[in-house]
Amino acid sequence: MGNNYLNDSRIGRLIEQALFEDVGFGDITSESLIPEEQLGKAQFIAKENGIISGIDIVSLVFSSVDGQVTFEPAVRDGALVEQGVSFGELHGPVRSLLTGERVALNFLQRMSGIATLTHKFVHAVVGTKAKITDTRKTVPGLRVLDKKAVLDGGGINHRFALDSMVLIKDNHIAAAGGVTNAVLHCKEYLKAGQIDTLIEVETTSLEQVKEVLQIGGVNRIMLDNFPLEMMKEAVNMIDGKFEVEASGGVNLQTVRAIAETGVDIISVGALTHSPKAMDISLEYLA
Repeated sequence: MGNNYLNDSRIGRLIEQALFEDVGFGDITSESLIPEEQLGKAQFIAKENGIISGIDIVSLVFSSVDGQVTFEPAVRDGALVEQGVSFGELHGPVRSLLTGERVALNFLQRMSGIATLTHKFVHAVVGTKAKITDTRKTVPGLRVLDKKAVLDGGGINHRFALDSMVLIKDNHIAAAGGVTNAVLHCKEYLKAGQIDTLIEVETTSLEQVKEVLQIGGVNRIMLDNFPLEMMKEAVNMIDGKFEVEASGGVNLQTVRAIAETGVDIISVGALTHSPKAMDISLEYLA
């Protein structure tokens, strides 16, 4: 994703909507108390240890509020900061600093919370070959930022949307009349449409794993909610023919044991559906 994500038109619309939601037609508190010409500065303070994500979004928020505001970050996205550390300063009209404060913090705290949680999962599997990936369990409208934060935490991104790749899940299999029918119909459709994309199949039993192995022609097999011993057996059965993804029942207490079964990827919905926002404040410097 890299910094190219900043060129995504969704980012600008998202910031515009967030500012309108929070500011409405004006910050009447700041306008009533602070002279328009008053200049000042403020600094972002980490109130706890964590991984910072959203530096570029902060810049975009304040440039949208007032082009006179400048942001001087002391760190880049993905940096580990310690409690009490200042990691960036804002300079400009005080009214504008206060008007953009909450929107900037909302983005920064959520993204940094996701990055921090991702980092914990990545650290938990160090020494194994497993990579930590996200899912589509994101806040509607925030997916591009949620997934950028996962990258800043050291994880990788799964498919961005339904058009990114084929993922044949349990409901698809049930509707298609079984694993074999689902895979064969999918491959026929892709061939007819000359669509070049990855195919992943979700499995819930060793029998389904065997069935996928017999069909072949896929890129990845997902082991959904497999007990550890069954997961190890499935990994041995697949024997490197396809990538193996583990999903379901993943938390910081279980992820290491899952990684040690030999899977290639571990998907963690909690990274984006239930992160704890990182505690960050913006403090005015008189």
